[in-house]
Amino acid sequence: MSTRRSARLSAASIITEKPSETTSASPVAKTTKAIVGNGPAGSKVQASRKRKAEAISPKESEPSLPPIKPNPKKRKTASNESSDSLSAKNAPLSTPKKKKTSSILPPPVTPTPAAIGSMSSPYKDIDDSMPPPSVPVDRLAVLNGTNAPLVTPETHRLLANKSMDEVSPSKPPAVKVSTSDVLNKAIEHLIKVEPKLKPIIEKHPCKMFSAEGLAEEIEPFRALVSGIISQQVSGAAAKSIKAKFVALFNPPDSDPSTHTFPTPSAIVATDIANLRTAGLSQRKAEYISGLALKFTDGDLTTPFLLNASYEEVFDSLIQVRGLGKWSVEMFACFALKRLDVFSTGDLGVQRGMAALVGRDVEKLKKAGKGAKGGGKWKYMSEKEMEEMAEKFSPYRTIFMWYMWRVEDTDITTLEEYS
Repeated sequence: MSTRRSARLSAASIITEKPSETTSASPVAKTTKAIVGNGPAGSKVQASRKRKAEAISPKESEPSLPPIKPNPKKRKTASNESSDSLSAKNAPLSTPKKKKTSSILPPPVTPTPAAIGSMSSPYKDIDDSMPPPSVPVDRLAVLNGTNAPLVTPETHRLLANKSMDEVSPSKPPAVKVSTSDVLNKAIEHLIKVEPKLKPIIEKHPCKMFSAEGLAEEIEPFRALVSGIISQQVSGAAAKSIKAKFVALFNPPDSDPSTHTFPTPSAIVATDIANLRTAGLSQRKAEYISGLALKFTDGDLTTPFLLNASYEEVFDSLIQVRGLGKWSVEMFACFALKRLDVFSTGDLGVQRGMAALVGRDVEKLKKAGKGAKGGGKWKYMSEKEMEEMAEKFSPYRTIFMWYMWRVEDTDITTLEEYS
């Protein structure tokens, strides 16, 4: 009897020690639970386990994981990628930003010759092509004034010097010269001062100051705008930009031959960004807009450009942004057709004058390019040029015109006129 009891007690002790060795619900624990549940001792063990299980909180039994953060980035699908690529293609191209320079560069001393042709373009010649010849009108030629008939930019009214029939006999001018014979008088004066000019004059007729040339109507505002457009670009580029600029103010897809040049008020009402779509740089667009504002405000007027002295015209125009000394001088010569203008800053004129007095211009050019420091050099000094040109007054504009053509003539043939 005692032996059986001791055997049962030892078996029970073995069974009760196994659950204490396990810390989690495993298949072994489940098997033990099934075995324990068969006897009275098993029920006590089961009750003890139940109490332990209830004492353990759910949070402690589950592992602690960091919260999952939603990913804000959405994965692109094939359709999204295709739509993005299409929108990128259709988006307007942005202009790359240019590095800012430390200082604003002034207009060049001698811009491209395209500016001269563009500024002297007649009023009816909208696309710089050859216009029909103007009918000469015999008008009074003013030695220190404008000789071209001028057209007002807003109302397109024609302003010009009096015809010779309108000149009062009781109040004749100090020098009575007409547009029909002023070129002949100028040539006579030039050859008298410097006989070497005769073969150059005979070879190159000066049509710009002929009776037909002086009859061409000029719109001064348009001439100044054209001069700004032509600065530092080739003639072909200037013509293309000017055509696009004019097209901005005319109906789309219209015939360019029917286009009209924009008025100052129309340009002032147009923002700079729109002006730039014609191919203008930011600075040129600002220059043209500022010039237009001068005309709309009355700071510059066509009657003033017709009647004022050259000194007054020069002082007014040089204050306009975008108009340098050379540009103003060329405007006075070839647009207003003033007779006694002279430019010391034009290299072509310097070269012609140096060649006329017998200097080796090619040698001077090479010496100038090889000069130390890379500074500006000239074929002649300004003082020399002014002293030489003074003798040709009051026709220095025509003298300057011929200086551009000196090297088209063999200089050796000039010696016989010395």
